[in-house]
Amino acid sequence: MSPFTGSASRTEEWRHLRLTLDEGVATVTLARPGKLNALTFGAYADLRDLLPELARDGSVRALVLGGEGRGFCSGGDVDEIIGATLAMDTGQLLDFNRMTGQTVRALRECPFPVVAAVHGVAAGAGAVLALAADFRVADPTARFAFLFTRVGLSGGDMGAAYLLPRVVGLGHATRLLMLGEPVRAAEAERIGLISQLTGEGRAGDAAQALARRLADGPALAHAQTKALLTAELDMPLAAALELDAATQALLMNSADYAEFHAAFTEKRPPKWRGR
Repeated sequence: MSPFTGSASRTEEWRHLRLTLDEGVATVTLARPGKLNALTFGAYADLRDLLPELARDGSVRALVLGGEGRGFCSGGDVDEIIGATLAMDTGQLLDFNRMTGQTVRALRECPFPVVAAVHGVAAGAGAVLALAADFRVADPTARFAFLFTRVGLSGGDMGAAYLLPRVVGLGHATRLLMLGEPVRAAEAERIGLISQLTGEGRAGDAAQALARRLADGPALAHAQTKALLTAELDMPLAAALELDAATQALLMNSADYAEFHAAFTEKRPPKWRGR
């Protein structure tokens, strides 16, 4: 994502989510607790637009994505999205589905790690948002459900058929996307869908602690690692090795690489600058 901006000013208020910033850690909260944080057209659009704006800002080094109230996110709002799509023509439907995909791309392509803090339900599009994060920190109440076939749609929505097999393997992904059955936290941890399982009610705190650790670390190295993990998913080994070599050569010219050596020599912690 380019750091260069045009004429558009920074967004001062996000109407469909809550954003807080704390010394390099951004926290984005889906805040419709009365509807289990069901997504609206506006919520998708705000997420799509927020992530590149934070990337251009340059001060964010890690992001926590969570949900207010009893759950993470119950997916698309049945009335505001599913009901509305029944009245749309093909062009409008294509625009909507492209927007949801752009939201997932923004999560995967932003140059900082994203930590999903999951408690309660993460269903449908909510499950895919968590899947698109770099880390999924969940408590024992968490349950993931990819419900798209349950409403008569393809299980491969919003990149789920691309991302999920790469996280849990093709066998588990086929079962989850075909049947749409909920996966509770213990099983989700067993199959690799959860990065960290916490005590009940502790997912938010653990996600913040992980984000703080990431934000205090070498941001440039994290950004390039994330970029390589995404880019190399479909590369042959020779191309991946060449991309690794080019990336390492660039990072070996960075201030952070020199700072590590200086800190090691002086027997002190490194002062990472992200440059």
